[in-house]
Amino acid sequence: MVQQITKGIKISVETNFEGTFYKNYKIQFAYGYKVTIENQSKDSVQLYAREWIILDALNNKELVSGEGVIGKKPVLKPGESHTYTSGSLLTSPFGAMYGFYSMVNLATTQKFKVAIPSFKLSAPFALN
Repeated sequence: MVQQITKGIKISVETNFEGTFYKNYKIQFAYGYKVTIENQSKDSVQLYAREWIILDALNNKELVSGEGVIGKKPVLKPGESHTYTSGSLLTSPFGAMYGFYSMVNLATTQKFKVAIPSFKLSAPFALN
């Protein structure tokens, strides 16, 4: 598990390898990840957007951005957390992801970014 705190918002990420399959005659490596967003600040905040950078061992880079997370824009009061699961496909058995969440402090209306720490994606059979 990797963790990082930015401006009182703690991001924790756990990953797992889901398996392989073929898509368009190419092997795909499927990874799942679980993210917990915990508000350790004194104000209520809302997550309204996210941006991910997904890298694989073949030097492919993909940028994924959009509103919310899995169709939600969670509001977190102090001490609350929001957990969700998602996944990513790579064309190699190794990779990494990182990015940020765009959030707003509901007390001050100030917008800010929260770092999503870099985490590794690796297929266990490919490790020494």
